[in-house]
Amino acid sequence: MTTAPFFTVNGTSVDLSPVPGSERLLDTLRWRLGLKGTKEGCRTGDCGACTVLVDRASVLSCLTLAHEVAGSEVTTIEGLAAEDVGARIVQSFADEGASQCGYCTPGFVMALASLLHERGAAGDLAEFEEDLQGNLCRCTGYVSIRRASQRAREAVR
Repeated sequence: MTTAPFFTVNGTSVDLSPVPGSERLLDTLRWRLGLKGTKEGCRTGDCGACTVLVDRASVLSCLTLAHEVAGSEVTTIEGLAAEDVGARIVQSFADEGASQCGYCTPGFVMALASLLHERGAAGDLAEFEEDLQGNLCRCTGYVSIRRASQRAREAVR
C-alpha cells in the first residue's frame, strides 16, 4: 500500500494526491490553497515574484512542480510573517518605504529571509545585494529595498 504524497505549507499538511503531476507549485499555492501573497510575474524564473521557501531555501515556485516538494516544508509570505525574521524584514520594508505597488515585495522578503536563515547577518551588503539580483522591481529604483535589506540584517544581529 502506498501513501498519498504530502507536503507542509506554513505548518499545515497538504495532500498532493488531487494535484496533477504537471501543476506548478505557484498554482497549487495560489489557486488550490488560496495563498495569494505568492505572485506570478514572468513565468520564466526571471523576476523572483514567486519566491517561496522550501525547507528554508529560496525556490521559484513558477519553475517548481508541486509534486517536487513532497515531504518538504514550504513557507509562503503568509507563513513567514508569523516568524521573527519575517516580521523584522516586513517591518524594515515598511520603515524604509521599500514597496510602491508591492507586487515584487513578497518575493524580495522571501529571498532575503532565505539569506538570513542561511547566514544570518554575516557577509557584507554587496554580497546580499548580489544574492538578491534574481528579484526585480519596476517601481522603486532599488534604493529603498537596499536600505530595507540593510535594516533587516542589522535587526537580526
